[in-house]
Amino acid sequence: MLIQAKNLSKSFGDQTVLKEVSFDIQQQDRIGLVGGNGSGKTTLANLIFGKLMPDQGTISKSPTSSLRIGYLLQSVNYTVQDFEQGYLSSDFLESASELGLQKVHAWVPERLDHVSEGEKLKIALSHIWSSKPDVLLLDEPTNHLDVQGVNWLVKQLEDFKGAVILISHDRYFLDQTVTEIFELASGQLTRYKGNYSAYRIEKKKRVQEQQHQYEVQQKYRARVEGQIAQLQQWANKAHRTMRDQEGFKEYHGVKAKKRDKAIKSKLKRLNMELEKNKVEKPIHDSALHFHFEAGEKRGKRVIEARNLTKSFGPRTLFRDSSFYINYGERIGLIGPNGTGKTTFLRMLLGQEPISDGKLWKSDSARLAFLSQDATDMTASQTAMEVLGLSHREDIFHARTLLARMGLKAEKLGQPIQAFSFGERIRLKLTAMLLSKHDLLILDEPTNHLDLPSREQLQETLMDFPGSILLVSHDYYFLNQVCDKLLVIENQTIKRLEMNLEQYEIHKKQNPHLKHQGVKEELLRLETEMTAILGQLCLVDPATDQFKDLDAKYLKLLKRIRELKTNFSG
Repeated sequence: MLIQAKNLSKSFGDQTVLKEVSFDIQQQDRIGLVGGNGSGKTTLANLIFGKLMPDQGTISKSPTSSLRIGYLLQSVNYTVQDFEQGYLSSDFLESASELGLQKVHAWVPERLDHVSEGEKLKIALSHIWSSKPDVLLLDEPTNHLDVQGVNWLVKQLEDFKGAVILISHDRYFLDQTVTEIFELASGQLTRYKGNYSAYRIEKKKRVQEQQHQYEVQQKYRARVEGQIAQLQQWANKAHRTMRDQEGFKEYHGVKAKKRDKAIKSKLKRLNMELEKNKVEKPIHDSALHFHFEAGEKRGKRVIEARNLTKSFGPRTLFRDSSFYINYGERIGLIGPNGTGKTTFLRMLLGQEPISDGKLWKSDSARLAFLSQDATDMTASQTAMEVLGLSHREDIFHARTLLARMGLKAEKLGQPIQAFSFGERIRLKLTAMLLSKHDLLILDEPTNHLDLPSREQLQETLMDFPGSILLVSHDYYFLNQVCDKLLVIENQTIKRLEMNLEQYEIHKKQNPHLKHQGVKEELLRLETEMTAILGQLCLVDPATDQFKDLDAKYLKLLKRIRELKTNFSG
């Protein structure tokens, strides 16, 4: 037993998030923590880590003094100072290299000032692994990860000897990594054995069974209440007869009292029966309703780039890139972390200058942008203040949209700091829904959204008649929504007339693309080996640290030889 929680309760103001939650976590447990936005997942994670204290109940950890919890926050707050203060251990460099971060040890301050969200996440994961934790507590670990990063994480979790708790809305990631599900709903925790797919099947069975039992209970209640109503009619008639017929007063009085007694007895039995075998009405997953309105149809082309180049000092993200987006097209923007996806979106929005070339967008196209940052709203403002509405009709429309998106009325007067990240994304989507658009630019729109919300958003975007430019690391979501791609690779942005699944097949069928990936992997491994050689020169050969570094060097050397052998073949 590593962690044991008993009767945990936690409230924020009038909102009760957790009610008498109990569970235990044992060595090598693989737990997926799921639930709707605002159900308390991150709150529970903070309680486990010790960042928050419960209002009631206890959390005990064994052994208390040495148990190390590697906690990945849902929003990675990373600074240059963090990087400079001891990130560059050999274990960190090894993990960073495997995640695809090239020459991390040589990153200069200017490079660190332009770290993407995906690179921040990889740095945080590398730091967590290098701390050698006993428990991994990862809140939305795949939100910004590219395919290489997700595959690395799945493999690391397979090999990890401690306990793992994953908060994630990525159904495929959960299916590959967990063996038990903790579901939070209405402040209560329910446990399910198996991965996410098994949980969905079992939950559906439980809800159907509960619905059946609830309907049986309601029929029983209706039958008994009907009998009570009949007795009440008879009792009332007996009381009226007793008043009207003086000669039979005593007879009808006794009869009325018997009926009153029978009514009380039946009511008592009904209440006792219902209390003893009470079945609550099952709570079904709430269905959200998105609907983006498109403006009047515009000209054919909405975006066009010619010989587009973007650099930060000596570092070039992409160069000499030419492509276009037509009205009504749904385009996915893909590429490994750090290749410039978010930078390109900022260039489109006029927030980042162009280094060279031309980037044109239609002046008549109405554009809406959803950023991946859930922390960029003023924490002290309320939801209605964030939307900035003043007209009564607009406010009424906004309240209706927010209600359809699962944000209750009492939530609208609370400050943004009381909103979960998923609720903040819903608020951003509401702002986009309030006006007509021709072009939606969406940077990781499913981050922090629960699964029902992702599915509804997916359906809505597929029906949207305008243009969409979408960045997402949710493979299934991107593959379903977009039928064309802009791919950033080899420092070039190119347009492809295929979806993500077709692109993956295309890469496998073209050996030169595979060889390019091998070259990049060799470069990463050789960079890591150079860093280890530099450390070996500074360490006493008689120490354990030297032996550890030497073993890593030999491991890297073996992997490089394998790649070169396969590449030459």
